[in-house]
Amino acid sequence: MKTIVLFALIAVAFAAPQQGSEIPILKQESEVNPDSYSWSYETGNGIAAEERGALKNVGAEEPALDVQGQFKYTADDGSNIVLTYIANENGFQPQGAHLPTPPPIPAAIQRALDYLATAPPQPEQRR
Repeated sequence: MKTIVLFALIAVAFAAPQQGSEIPILKQESEVNPDSYSWSYETGNGIAAEERGALKNVGAEEPALDVQGQFKYTADDGSNIVLTYIANENGFQPQGAHLPTPPPIPAAIQRALDYLATAPPQPEQRR
């Protein structure tokens, strides 16, 4: 959860005003319960963030925290940055149009992967 809060704080730091100007907080809400929480805020310069989380498998030996959230701000170049995320037992999973994406898989490699996915398992050969 510290990582998620850190991302929200980084967003605020990058969109922070220059020294001497004050930005009002337009909205700030927080709710903390024994098995869930939520928080949100919005500033006068267009920065906004929200997050909610809840324990999964309450009472289990190892309960897990399931978190969903987003933040948005205007970048220095004027583009709108919006990042949504999920954090759970599968790790931190961010999504945003500004995030880099891997290049597409070449067609020949994709055909080979598709074939391997449908091929029957081969017996191991021992040396």
